[in-house]
Amino acid sequence: MSSQFSLLKKRRFLPMFLTQFLGAFNDNVFKQALLLLLTYYAAQQMGLAISLLNNLAALLFILPFFLFSSTAGQIADKYEKSMLIRRLKLIEIAVMSLATVGFLLQWYGLLLLALFLMGAHSSLFGPVKYAYLPQALQPDELVGGNALFQSGTSVSILTGTMLGGVLVASSTLEMTLIWTCVTVLSIAILGWLASRGIPQLPAATPDLNIDWNIFRTSASTLREAWALRGVFYAIIGISWFWYYGATFLTQIPEFTTKLLVADPSVVTFLLTLFTVGVATGSLLCKTLLRNQISLKLLPIGVVGLSVFALDLYFSLNQLPVVSNMQSLNQILDNPVYWRVFVDLLGLGMFGGFYIVPLYAVMQAYAPEARRARIIAANNILNAFFMVVSAIIAIVLLSVLALSLPMLFVYTAALNLLIGGFVIVKTRQHLPKSPLNTGLS
Repeated sequence: MSSQFSLLKKRRFLPMFLTQFLGAFNDNVFKQALLLLLTYYAAQQMGLAISLLNNLAALLFILPFFLFSSTAGQIADKYEKSMLIRRLKLIEIAVMSLATVGFLLQWYGLLLLALFLMGAHSSLFGPVKYAYLPQALQPDELVGGNALFQSGTSVSILTGTMLGGVLVASSTLEMTLIWTCVTVLSIAILGWLASRGIPQLPAATPDLNIDWNIFRTSASTLREAWALRGVFYAIIGISWFWYYGATFLTQIPEFTTKLLVADPSVVTFLLTLFTVGVATGSLLCKTLLRNQISLKLLPIGVVGLSVFALDLYFSLNQLPVVSNMQSLNQILDNPVYWRVFVDLLGLGMFGGFYIVPLYAVMQAYAPEARRARIIAANNILNAFFMVVSAIIAIVLLSVLALSLPMLFVYTAALNLLIGGFVIVKTRQHLPKSPLNTGLS
């Protein structure tokens, strides 16, 4: 394990890790603060339903991944990555400056525009960061580097979400808006400072002619990924994980309120358990795989995800009937809820076993000259799967009136089918060894 964390001492990894961490952290501080402001203030002021505003906000953030990922992949392949990252961090500062105006003047339309622009920033950053790792790391460091990236991202999402909630709930509306502005601008500036330490690496395809037609390039990007069958099926596996995670995490607030009958502090605790699980599973991958780029842990991850989802169904159905809203201390003092805690921790840990090997395989087997575009195809499909997750959850819960525990059973069964398909297809189509990766 020591060699894994030793990457944090290397200039070719630490500045990129910090830049990625701060970017994801800022995304979630801003999103959570905006969602809570929309819920508690804007909906009433604008005369709109809370669900409409929240779903609109979610759509505005994810839409750029459909629109711009293919172009972002071309840009990341054509230009030197450290320069691109620093320019993207300057764009983040500009977007957060725009958001500051929106917060201070309470112009929610401007804030929704800033949310769309932050989604665009993230969609442009994604191919650069994941194409950077296999170029900057040795082949035997790639699993450990991805493990640190994945666990760091999980922690940044959780802590950013928590900080966004604290900013909105801790003071008057006026002070909330001021502190939110100071926070998101400060984090953006720190991200730019961290990016200045990223070393230069040669551009992968400097003579590439960029096609700015986003629809044509999206189709072309997906075709390029499809041509690499083993990599494409690894991308399907990654996208399925985003579907799976979105299905469970989106329901945590509702099953906390309805099934555990607990206050918002319990929501944060449950999200923390899942995040700790993902971080733990991700970090264990390096040791369990012994630095090898391998899918040996993938079947274990698939089975574990379904087993803990099924057990969550049974644990939720055995909870006592409670009439009064419970606090976190009350929940923790009652052992009947501990099984739910173990299930969420297990879901996160086996999710780490599942996702880290797939990311490493995607990066290692994608040709260096096209790697960023392959990662762009991954981002497009990730976004598509997350939208499908939301649609299917709405149909099952609202139209077919399934219970939340039954939704988890359905997802666990589907996970075995899709996970098994990914295992068979990736093993069938991947070459015997990865392409050349890492520094010589």
